[in-house]
Amino acid sequence: MSNDTNSPEGRDYRETLFLPTTDFPMRAGLPKAEPKWLEKWDSENLYEALREDAKGRPEFMLHDGPPYANGHLHLGHALNKILKDLVVRTKQMTGFDADYIPGWDCHGLPIEWKVEEQFRQKGKAKRDVDPSDFRVACREYAQKWVGIQRDEFKRLGVIGDWDNPYLTMDYGSEATIVEEFLKVAMSGQMRRGSKPVMWSPVEQTALAEAEVEYHDRKANVIWVKFPWAGVNIGDGPKLDTDLRNDLKNASVVIWTTTPWTIPANRAISYNPNIEYGLYECVSLEEDLPFTPWVAPGDRLVLAEKLAESVFKAAKAAEWKKVREIDPFALIACRHPLEKANLGGYDFSVPLIAGDHVTDDAGTGFVHTAPSHGEDDYNVWLANGYSTSDIPETLDDFGCYTKECPGFEGLDVIRIDGKKRGQDGKANKAVMDKLIEAGNLLARGMTTLRDAHSWRSKAPVIRRATPQWFIPMDKADENGKTLRDKAMAAIAETQFTPERGRARLVSMVEGRPDWLISRQRAWGVPLTLFVNKETGEILNDSDVNDRVVAAVEQGGADAWFVTDAADFLGDKYNAEEYEKIVDILDVWFDSGTTHSFTLEKRGKKWPADLYLEGSDQHRGWFQSSLLESCATRGRAPYEGILTHGFTLADDGTKMSKSSGNGIEPEEISKSVGAEIIRIWVASSDCTDDPTYGKEVQAANVESYRKLRNTLRYLLGALHGFEDNERVAVEDMPSLEQWMLHRLTEVDAKIRAAFDAYDFQAAFKELQVFTNNDVSAVYFDIRKDALYCDAPDDIRRRACRTVMDELFKCLTAWYAPIMVFTCEEAWRLRFPEAGSVHLRQFPEVPEAWKNAAVAEKWAKLFKVRRVVLGALEIERREKRIGSSLEAAPEVYVSDANLLAAFDGENAADIFITSDVVLKSDAAPENAFTMEEVEGVGVVPALAEGVKCARSWKIFDPATAMPDFPGITPRDAKAVMAWEKLNKSA
Repeated sequence: MSNDTNSPEGRDYRETLFLPTTDFPMRAGLPKAEPKWLEKWDSENLYEALREDAKGRPEFMLHDGPPYANGHLHLGHALNKILKDLVVRTKQMTGFDADYIPGWDCHGLPIEWKVEEQFRQKGKAKRDVDPSDFRVACREYAQKWVGIQRDEFKRLGVIGDWDNPYLTMDYGSEATIVEEFLKVAMSGQMRRGSKPVMWSPVEQTALAEAEVEYHDRKANVIWVKFPWAGVNIGDGPKLDTDLRNDLKNASVVIWTTTPWTIPANRAISYNPNIEYGLYECVSLEEDLPFTPWVAPGDRLVLAEKLAESVFKAAKAAEWKKVREIDPFALIACRHPLEKANLGGYDFSVPLIAGDHVTDDAGTGFVHTAPSHGEDDYNVWLANGYSTSDIPETLDDFGCYTKECPGFEGLDVIRIDGKKRGQDGKANKAVMDKLIEAGNLLARGMTTLRDAHSWRSKAPVIRRATPQWFIPMDKADENGKTLRDKAMAAIAETQFTPERGRARLVSMVEGRPDWLISRQRAWGVPLTLFVNKETGEILNDSDVNDRVVAAVEQGGADAWFVTDAADFLGDKYNAEEYEKIVDILDVWFDSGTTHSFTLEKRGKKWPADLYLEGSDQHRGWFQSSLLESCATRGRAPYEGILTHGFTLADDGTKMSKSSGNGIEPEEISKSVGAEIIRIWVASSDCTDDPTYGKEVQAANVESYRKLRNTLRYLLGALHGFEDNERVAVEDMPSLEQWMLHRLTEVDAKIRAAFDAYDFQAAFKELQVFTNNDVSAVYFDIRKDALYCDAPDDIRRRACRTVMDELFKCLTAWYAPIMVFTCEEAWRLRFPEAGSVHLRQFPEVPEAWKNAAVAEKWAKLFKVRRVVLGALEIERREKRIGSSLEAAPEVYVSDANLLAAFDGENAADIFITSDVVLKSDAAPENAFTMEEVEGVGVVPALAEGVKCARSWKIFDPATAMPDFPGITPRDAKAVMAWEKLNKSA
């Protein structure tokens, strides 16, 4: 502490100071140090040691949501996995057996798409590759990335059963997925239908809502005339002569942004609650560079609110209302392509009522193509029409079929080449034919938010194809639907944050039937045999057992390569059955992971927690919920925790495609994975946490302070022995206060960890460590630690408390700073094993001391004013160190002043002396508004500077043999000399 060698006896006392001694480096060197710890944990098999150590404790199971095995990790992956690690580690250290089995989703579009790209680079389209070869390539691709991602996850310090993860493509997993699927299918919870689904022509498959994202795109918009049929059809009202005459040559007008769907039109929808009218064009706009498609005298049926916008779009200058019209009376129109000389469109188009029709935009009538829109499909069936009347107008590649005469083979969306995802030839061809037929009223361009495949980024279309569905509203034998069961399960689930409940409720309340079939090559098949004559699913347990056994032996490929007869056996004629070759929605795969990861491994079921990003309310949370409710009648989890998405420092969503992503590997190589873990723990992860240069710098600084605290403790505890301990009741009140604070912090962080509020826990720890421990306790006790004699009770008490601090802090921070706490713990206790095998210390209830806490709260109030006054003195260079001061401290509040009884005020203020006065502070005193009744008048200490502790003291009090140091320091020097002589 002292560099002053000019003591009266000319002695340099530096060697007599009991300074901190440690090999714990100030600079962590995390990028190089962390991998060494990972190697050590692997060599020691830390994961198995944790399992062995936790035997007999209550189980806690966090079930891992499987990331896709494709591509390097991004910061969102790190956020997710570190959060899971924080949960698992805190549960493990608070009395649970908290196992963690990581997993990967290995099927589905993301991997299949990457493999398609690989084949395209070799000049092969997917359709040109043998399906078995394609599946082999997918399996190899997924296996490669499982290995890469596993190493990247481990680099983040995440502990788990990395040697035995679950993979959805493992043969055993695939067999269990088949078992789960057959449970649903054989219980009657399955139907086949041709409901319009989102279809990707680029990928030739149906897509789930979770596989779709929405982007703005430019689109054609057209107004189309449907000529009135002019006849009474069915049981509709008979038209009077006047109305018939008024409607002669009139047309109902629709508006659409998908011209290519016009050949599929089968109806026009209207809303009985909208007011409609028959309007006549009177004149056109003048000086137009083209001839409009509307002419004076043309009569159009429109919603009254929209008539003006339609006539303006058609370039009419004047128009008039002829009469009000009830669309119900119109009965039917002719197809607008009937007169385009194409053949096949000479049929009537009925007008049908539908609540989905509005008069907010368009014409008040909705062009209805039941093969290409969900509303269209629903209103078609609601009006008594059949699915058999719905034409299959597009093939898998988004090209017109023979159901669209004149357009067969034209593509809606380009699926190859540089213009992939752009409009194909269909839109223009249809518009040209509408012009030829005289039924295109107007056209233009608009920007709309439309569905796109999140993988290919190309637009998707609605297309009715035969698909398999799990109905949401089909009642079981107890009258309960899948929707009912799911809603009841949500009510029983704990959500963190609570707002996640409403989000999942809204998803399940309004979701359509679960589309579970996909037209792909890589995945688990729908292992069904369907009677070709009756359409019935074959329900035979022997057949199903053979299927499951084959998949267990040879994976999902066994279904595709094995003859149907081998599964059906002698009991059935294979010619009479259709073998379904669709594959399961990948969400069904991941929705069953609880069965083969938890149940089949004998782990706790249901899981205590599912933890994923907030987008999984429509993804994994929901698919797991529905699958488990369909097979078990309840959710596979007790609780759900959701986090947000990582944002760049400018507040935009971080993503590789945007070029603003930061890879965890890059951060680990630069500053260490520990910094990412601190970022996760210190962020409000229920919102969208931000990461950038400033955030990283702040976390590096946080780490530096916390590391220095551990380093100081290690140094101060050098040589500490149990016989040095001091009983709590014999300690000075400052030490008693510090132990009391440990009880408070312990309670708060346990509650925060239990609530998965890691930000609150870390903040509590950080404030305690930086403020109470470093800025207050270390600051006050530094003099005693360095300068008191080793046997002095104050120094012994300080070291006793520091020992407790070290044991608590290294445990409490261990789930967050996994590498640093291990380093600190093993340096001090090399034979004690890993810090991660510890439990949080049981902080004794007896350490609670409300009276001491109240006393020190008062002392700290006064201390804050004194430190404020001394800071001004330092700034004005009237003093260098606070030890040069002996301030007069006026404490007119008797309660505050009484707190100093039995305390050395100079030690608390870190001054050489202090004068406490009960008088009111003079006008020139330093005061703080927030601390009433306290004022400070700075003054210099009188005497000489101790050559050892630097305190100013009265030289007359010095021992004769040590004239340059205080009696306290002299006693310590004598103790030091005794120790060194005996050594």
